[in-house]
Amino acid sequence: MSVRDLADYPWDAVAPFAERARAHADGLVDLSIGSPVDPTPEVVRRALAEATDAHAYPATIGTPQLREAIGAWFDRRRGVPGLEPRNVLPTIGSKELVALLPTLLGLGEGDIVVHPRAAYPTYAVGAVVAGATAFASDDPAEWPEGTKLIWVNSPGNPDGRVWTVDELRAAVERARELGAVIAGDECYAELGWDAPWDVEPVPSILDPRVIGDSRANVLAVYSLSKQSNLAGYRAAFLAGCAKIVGELTTARKHLGLMPPAPVQHAMAVALGDDAHVQHQKQLYRARRDILKPAVEAAGFTVDRSEAGLYLWITEGRDAWQTMERLAGLGILAGPGVFYGDFFPQHVRLSLTASDERVAAAAARLRASV
Repeated sequence: MSVRDLADYPWDAVAPFAERARAHADGLVDLSIGSPVDPTPEVVRRALAEATDAHAYPATIGTPQLREAIGAWFDRRRGVPGLEPRNVLPTIGSKELVALLPTLLGLGEGDIVVHPRAAYPTYAVGAVVAGATAFASDDPAEWPEGTKLIWVNSPGNPDGRVWTVDELRAAVERARELGAVIAGDECYAELGWDAPWDVEPVPSILDPRVIGDSRANVLAVYSLSKQSNLAGYRAAFLAGCAKIVGELTTARKHLGLMPPAPVQHAMAVALGDDAHVQHQKQLYRARRDILKPAVEAAGFTVDRSEAGLYLWITEGRDAWQTMERLAGLGILAGPGVFYGDFFPQHVRLSLTASDERVAAAAARLRASV
């Protein structure tokens, strides 16, 4: 397979539902895509402005300030101590890293890339681009011989699933049996809602309770898009196995994959400031507390969704019928079929809308019963 085998971009199929929702008398409530609507924090914007004299090429490996900030953040916020600069690497957003990792690891025909059953499409796209085979499974016992890369997404997009320490440990143990690289996509880790994740940190795949005393072949991927409203900055990073980080750094130097210098400075400042992250979390918590009960009152079941930026919901019928119902209320969702073949009756609702629009959606859902 090759890039010629990629399907058309799936969101084009949502256009008719968006048109109908937009015709609602009170306007569209777009809960389809998780693009932040709140302002980028002033502390980060100020840091970006301070670094605009960027006349020299930036470092692919990241500035010393940024690498130190990533390590300190993992220790302070994720329970992952001891990361050194050789264990971390900034990326141009997390999506490009997810899509390119199979290629950068040298995977190809005959190799298998495992990803979650409920998964945003980029995991499979990365396998296709590399010429490898994508395999959807959440059960380590099912992961086949020939697997070279395993993706774990916790908290999950779209389903909000959190993998416990025990579940992550079992996944890492199976990856080691297979000789595979295992990568944890952890971009929503600061957004835990239901117990125990409302008070306990969502576990990282690099947690010593998961990996023991070896980071070999284990990576964690993180993005500042959601916790810091930096989606437009394309600000992300990976951490873990020093050998793999070194190999990826060399490849990315050849490819010219380097975050701009002002963005690197802004990332370092953002990682050192927990206050704005907590503020943003409370905004999302308040919106979730309004939307989730209204969704349930309208006859939907909310599955998982214990953390992350989405509600994964079903009313027990075809997702496109649900899309039609919601569009009639002026609400645009994401159909579950975009996230794998296993969820034809689910849709995804994002919390990334303004307070006013979320309240409008909740009112319409309650009135529809």
